[in-house]
Amino acid sequence: MKFLDQAKVYIRSGDGGAGSVSFRREKFIEFGGPDGGDGGRGGDVWVEAVDGLNTLIDYRYQQHFKAETGNHGMGRTRTGAKGGDKVLKVPVGTQVFEEDNETLICDLTEVGQRFRLATGGNGGFGNQHFKSSTNRAPRRANPGLEGEEAWIWLRLKLIADAGVVGLPNAGKSTFLAAVTAAKPKIADYPFTTLHPNLGVVRVDAREFVMADIPGLIEGAHLGVGIGDRFLGHVERTRVLLHLVSAREDDPAVAYETVRAELAAYGHGLEEKAEVLALSQADLLDEETRAEKQAALAKAAGRVPLLLSSATGEGVQQVLRALMRIIEDDRREEQADDTPDERWQK
Repeated sequence: MKFLDQAKVYIRSGDGGAGSVSFRREKFIEFGGPDGGDGGRGGDVWVEAVDGLNTLIDYRYQQHFKAETGNHGMGRTRTGAKGGDKVLKVPVGTQVFEEDNETLICDLTEVGQRFRLATGGNGGFGNQHFKSSTNRAPRRANPGLEGEEAWIWLRLKLIADAGVVGLPNAGKSTFLAAVTAAKPKIADYPFTTLHPNLGVVRVDAREFVMADIPGLIEGAHLGVGIGDRFLGHVERTRVLLHLVSAREDDPAVAYETVRAELAAYGHGLEEKAEVLALSQADLLDEETRAEKQAALAKAAGRVPLLLSSATGEGVQQVLRALMRIIEDDRREEQADDTPDERWQK
């Protein structure tokens, strides 16, 4: 299935049904009278987060969504039925923006969350509402109100516990493939990864979700390369795994380049907890490995872990470091939740 994380769609709620002009004509009711029913309300447009979806690809092939018009009123004071609602089903983590693609309407972060994007028009009054002492046989009824319409943007931000960042060919996809059942495309050229990949990591009988995004290069926050478009997918993560390839001539420069892009992008990415690792360490001899590890440690202010996805060296150590941070963050989150807040969720 092709990955699509952004889509522009048109929505319109249903118009209200028209009221009815009708009169009672029963045999034994001498003067009869108006009995036109009201029109039914138009259907609403909702967006709902559902389980089992991880892309917005459905909205690539259909961009227009309209709720049903309310049924018209009928005689004998019969009110028209409400028009059927239209529900846009989206993956968990989807944000809805107005047409300017900046004004946030809602953010769906849990399965089952719903939000009404457009309200259906009210049905019109039938002629029974216009009866008065001076107008005993009104021959007027209201039309239904029109529904609401708008163009909106759907933007998906994957929900993962850990996100993997680094320059192109830092070994991010190889690491994801080594520790999960995900099967990302892996090749020895830049920007092999064209869209984010998700995988479930199991370590010491515990699990967490990891996201791998396309590589970042200098100027990514300004649109250079493709990584900037997907930085939003690691906004929700609890921890970042920063991989620096051992093949880099200067690991310190590679590290500082990615950190600068995270800071320039903003949204709190530069403040997230980070596990740093020198990847593809199996390519180096012991002396070169020590030199590059020292250079990276000087730039980062801490000693990086050594990692080789090919041989398995350091993999468990990295996973356990990520798991510790994730579990600490989960405990803090649970402690911050009051009983009322949990109930509302």
